[in-house]
Amino acid sequence: MPERMHSMPGLVLPRAGGIGLKPEHFRSILDTRPAIGFFEIHAENYMVAGGQFHYYLERIRADYPLSIHGVGLSIGGEAPLDEAHLDRLAALLDRYQPAAFSEHLAWSSHQGAFLNDLLPLPYDTASLTRVCAHIQRVQERLGRQILLENPATYVEWAGSTLSETEFIGAVIAQTGCGLLLDINNAYVSCINHGRDVLRYLRELPLSAVAEIHLAGHAKEQDAAGAPLLIDSHDAPVADPVWALYRTLIALIGPQPTLIERDQHIPALAVLAAEAQHAERLMAHHGEARP
Repeated sequence: MPERMHSMPGLVLPRAGGIGLKPEHFRSILDTRPAIGFFEIHAENYMVAGGQFHYYLERIRADYPLSIHGVGLSIGGEAPLDEAHLDRLAALLDRYQPAAFSEHLAWSSHQGAFLNDLLPLPYDTASLTRVCAHIQRVQERLGRQILLENPATYVEWAGSTLSETEFIGAVIAQTGCGLLLDINNAYVSCINHGRDVLRYLRELPLSAVAEIHLAGHAKEQDAAGAPLLIDSHDAPVADPVWALYRTLIALIGPQPTLIERDQHIPALAVLAAEAQHAERLMAHHGEARP
């Protein structure tokens, strides 16, 4: 296993509840300084030199730890990484020195076209080699460990020769990257594919978890009438996801935990309350860790 890379010296996400930083809340955060452990931004929203987003982020970053989450690297894509995109990303991380940077185990571009979605990849030897090479290049360019997020999926590749947990474990072992464990994604995928979500979680390399995501989802049905969950990020965290979170914290102890909400954004106090609920669960269930 390669030597594990780390976040920038002296910068570590607190084992606390955080929320995604939204423009609707910029002014309220500066006015009220809420008790929130950290904020997370989507990198692609800040890949410009100036503007209102940077004006507020610079002031908020002065008071809070920051995590940066990417959605555009297309880690799982067949094409080489977009080096211009990677350069812009490196400049953003140099500017704000976040405690963590994460990306998705997915692909979102093909033959120069960007697709507005995070798509699943086949879990086979060729994909493993490609994903590892991409992650190693990103870590080399950024000079830091990145965290890889498990996906939410609705279809799977028939030609896969590895399970998702085997694939993720192999990537982490070969690259030294960390794991951003999105519990809502795990729940959505396992329900959609008829799998045991607790078994899924236990099969992951849990020692590599460095951040957790919690989010809401939408309930639908597929053409056959079977349950279909959509990773919508437009609702409060669902009760089954909170239950899985309690189980996970009892297994691995408290971890930085982000509440994701990207649509139907509520008041800042509503999201802060969810983040504080995560902190209470950490305080209670983390004590039960073997």
